[in-house]
Order: sequence, then C-alpha cells, then structure tokens
Amino acid sequence: MRLLHTSDWHLGRSFHGLGMLEAQRAFVDQLLDVVRKQSVDVVLIAGDVYDRALPGVDVVHLLDDALVRITAAGAKVVLTSGNHDSAIRLGFASRLLERGGVHLRTRLAELDTPLLLPLDGDDAGPVLAIYGIPWLEPRLVAAGLGVETASHFEVTRAATELVRADVAARSEGRTVHSVVLAHTFASGGISSDSERDLSIGGVGAVPLDLFDGFSYVALGHLHGRQTLSPTVRYSGSPLAYSFSEAKHQKGGWLIDVAAEGVTAVTEVLWEAPRTLAVLRGRLEELLAVEEFAWAEGAYCQITLTDAQRPAQAMERLRARFPDTLVLGFDPEGAAASPKTSYSRRLAESVDDLSICCGFLEHVRGRTAEDAESAVLAEVLEAVRLEEVSR
Repeated sequence: MRLLHTSDWHLGRSFHGLGMLEAQRAFVDQLLDVVRKQSVDVVLIAGDVYDRALPGVDVVHLLDDALVRITAAGAKVVLTSGNHDSAIRLGFASRLLERGGVHLRTRLAELDTPLLLPLDGDDAGPVLAIYGIPWLEPRLVAAGLGVETASHFEVTRAATELVRADVAARSEGRTVHSVVLAHTFASGGISSDSERDLSIGGVGAVPLDLFDGFSYVALGHLHGRQTLSPTVRYSGSPLAYSFSEAKHQKGGWLIDVAAEGVTAVTEVLWEAPRTLAVLRGRLEELLAVEEFAWAEGAYCQITLTDAQRPAQAMERLRARFPDTLVLGFDPEGAAASPKTSYSRRLAESVDDLSICCGFLEHVRGRTAEDAESAVLAEVLEAVRLEEVSR
C-alpha cells in the first residue's frame, strides 16, 4: 500500500495581491502525475484544503476537479479539515462522497472511524487503519471530548486516546497498522502532568509524544516540510504562500506500508511555478550588480538600505525586477541617529514651506529635493494669493 502525504493546499489564497489559482491547478497536475507514476493508493490531505471558510465558486470547482481526477486515477482520498476550513461545509455529503473513494474526517464523531484497507488481500489478515483528526479548537470541542480544560493539549490527548482505543479493539486477533492525519502545531517536547499545554510564540502547541505508538502521523498546519521523528512528519504546503518560505523546498512524503508495517518513507518534490527572491541592499547596487540577475524573473521582496529613501524607488526597481511585490526600507545607520518626533519638527519649523518639507522628510526618510521644494513653494504661494483675493 502506498500513501501520499500532503496538506495545506490553501486553495483560493493570493500572494501579495496576486491570484494563485493557476499555480494551484499546476500543483494538482503534478500531484496527479505522481499518483499515476508512483502507483499511489491513498492521497492524504491533512487540513487547510481551502484558504477560507467561504471559498469562491472557482475555488470549489478546483477542489471538485482535483478529487474527481485523483479517484479516477485509482487512488482514494482521506481529507481532514484545518483551521482555515469550515469543518461543516467541507464535510458536507461525506457519506455520499465515501462511496466514490473520498473519505472526509471533519467531525468529532468520526475521530475513531478509520478507513480500513487490507494489506495482503485477506480480509482477516493485517490491515491499515487511517484516522483523521481535524483542527480542534479547544473552546468549541472540549465538552464534546469530555475534557474539563479547554487547551490544545487536553483536546488532542482526548482525540488520540479515542484513536488508540479503536486501534486496540481492532487489534484483537489481527495486526493493525495505524496512520493518523492531524492538523495541529506539534512540538518536540514531552508531555507531563505539571506542564501540559505548551505555547511557542504565543501559539498553542502539543507535545510530540501524544502521537507515540502510531505507525505514521501525517501532520498539517506548518508550511515547511519537516521530520519531527521517524514516524511523525509535516508535508508542508505545496506552494510558497509568503516570502518567509522562499528557501523552502516544497514537497510531500510517500509512505509504503506492508503487512509488517511502514517499510519506507521517501520525499516527493513539487516544482515551484515562480522563484521567490528576498533581496537587500542599496538601490544602485541592486540595479547594477550582475549577482542579482537571477532574480529578474522572480517574485521579489526588496529591502533598500540607502541612508535616504531614493526617489521613485519602486519604479526604478521594477525596470530590472518587474515582479517586485514588496518594498521595504531599512536605512543604514538609522539606529545611530533616531528620528526627531514630528511634533518637535512642527515646533521648530519657521514657515509653511519648512512644515511641508519637514513632513516629506518625516514620512519618507529623505529631505525634499530642490525641484520638490520649488513645487511646494509655488503651491503655497497660490494658496496665499487665493486667500488674499477673497
């Protein structure tokens, strides 16, 4: 049995104002190619299928097309909901879709209801049980899971205990290998009675040992593909959805399961539709140095370090890097010479022209040029003459 672990498709997401639906269609094409060439039996999608709870019609059509093509290629789908999805909407018609090979796991009642697949052709022999744990919002699911404390640790522990109990019941008289999908933030910590709910950067996290004992745990939620343990992995998102992911190598995991258990886990890579470039330096250097030629066809995030903000910086950058999407300024030496407060600038200004030029310097980090000062002076004079003529 061969599984393909994916997650965080975020269908319908944009990238700094640019629609990504075509890039997401291209990813689906790559996924179908892997399903066919690698003889994948089950595609796992560990949450955040959509980017929002109410996706657009064209986005819903894309998922519909993807599921039809995957199942037509001979693979089943097991799909859980993430924090970006509406579990109710995504789970609609789940019992009907199951007849077509699409198994949705979006409700608490389905936590201990696995997809069962025989591993040797014998219904009484070793079996693969695939479970899905959707995103668990502690305040909303604590009562349903019978826990008193609404924390990520407690609700995840309760969910994994339900799965373990079902695995144990099915293991009487036969071998059961368990694969669990979960959309959560897992850390490398060890749980204890004194420190149950972890927080990393203000985000609730669950300790890794909550997933001990399962044959494989397919995680979703983090966008970087990574291995937390030999049996617990994140597949990451198939596309980069922020410039912080510029160095990510996007892909997923192929998991081979036989009668004796998981026999191999290998990476599969997705080809990025566009390169992401994160550049930093002075404007003239970025425009002239050959070292940056590779970024001319990339989506760019550029930070200028000029002591003063150059005029028409974005226009000049886009002459070389036409797809510059984000422009920031971090002037060299800025920390050594803190800006004067704007209220103090106003107090020190001696005339209207000084106030206007001081405002320009305050908001853009460089003094007004002579031509700009001349225009401002001309406008101020026109206003003065209009007031006099009234």
